[in-house]
Amino acid sequence: MKSSNTFTSLIFYFSAFYDGILGMFFLIFPKVGFDFFNVTHPNHWGYVQFPAALLVVFGFMFFAIARNPLKERNLIPYGIGLKVSYCAVVFGYWFTKGLPDMWKPFAVIDFFLGILFVFSYLMLGKQLKDEG
Repeated sequence: MKSSNTFTSLIFYFSAFYDGILGMFFLIFPKVGFDFFNVTHPNHWGYVQFPAALLVVFGFMFFAIARNPLKERNLIPYGIGLKVSYCAVVFGYWFTKGLPDMWKPFAVIDFFLGILFVFSYLMLGKQLKDEG
């Protein structure tokens, strides 16, 4: 396995567990996180559980990428899109109108993961080009 594949595998295994566990937590125990950070509850938990379920789905996708980065490289832009979307919303509110602290650590982590996803995507593309 080339070093770019190993690097990408490590990033995406981490992301699979990070997003998968985070998604499962908010899917099963959404009230706990809100109460811990003293955040007002939404008027329906489905507003939290649906995105949480999507995180679980993305976690499975990240696991597939981690298992075979070169073969599944085409999925990486979807992960980049997830990270950019979340960061754009959270940082947008954080820097303009304010935002509960609960969402901020996830945005910082996703910002760095997004950069690593882009880097992995480019490295794998170079590897594909070099292999010809």
